[in-house]
Amino acid sequence: MASMFRRRVIAYIADFFVVSAFMWILSYLLFIFMNPYSVYTVYNYFPFVVPVLIFVYFVYLEKKKGATVGKALMYLQVVSYNGYQITWAQSIVRNLTKLYWFPIIFDLAIGIVLKRNDRIFSAFIKTVVIDELNY
Repeated sequence: MASMFRRRVIAYIADFFVVSAFMWILSYLLFIFMNPYSVYTVYNYFPFVVPVLIFVYFVYLEKKKGATVGKALMYLQVVSYNGYQITWAQSIVRNLTKLYWFPIIFDLAIGIVLKRNDRIFSAFIKTVVIDELNY
């Protein structure tokens, strides 16, 4: 079985494809409705809308299901240190660095430098990603 880090990376890539598919469908539907009116300025808002939709995807699924689609495929789950489901506040803070791709690199790097082997935001809000197969 792959290491926990590798499985989390694969889960993140899978989530990227899920969000990308959703965004492709959304942009296609916008094109269908906006093309007759030649209103293409709506696409100027995508750099601001996409991160919010990604944020909502991660926050909602990790709170309600304990895992995103990618994490579920890799049999991973997000829980509080006490073993219970995470709260809305924990889910929101945990996923703040996913608004844009750049902050998550620093979040992970700081966690590794501090010998946490996890993202620093996860340690800060007392959440952990567990392996459902070995839990």
